[in-house]
Amino acid sequence: MAYVINEPCIGVKDNSCVEVCPVDCIHPTPDEPDYDRHEMLYIDPEECIDCDACVEACPVDAITAEDSVPPEWQRFIEINAAYYRDGSR
Repeated sequence: MAYVINEPCIGVKDNSCVEVCPVDCIHPTPDEPDYDRHEMLYIDPEECIDCDACVEACPVDAITAEDSVPPEWQRFIEINAAYYRDGSR
C-alpha cells in the first residue's frame, strides 16, 4: 500500500518529505526543472516502500496511506499515480 500526497500540499510544497524518503519516490524535487510548474509534490505508488518516513516529516499532514485517504481527497490517489504514468516526471 503506497502513501498519497493530498490537498494540504497544494501551494505549500514543503520538501521535508523529499529529504527523508529513502527510495527517492517523491517528486518533483527543487532541483528538477519542472518543480515550479507543479503546485504540489507526488509520491510514485510503484516505488513507495510504505516506510512512513514522509508522513512523520510532513508539516501540514498532507500524506496518508492510500487505504486511509479521506473521501474528500480520494481523487489524489489518481493525481499522484498520473504524475508518473502520464510522463509528467
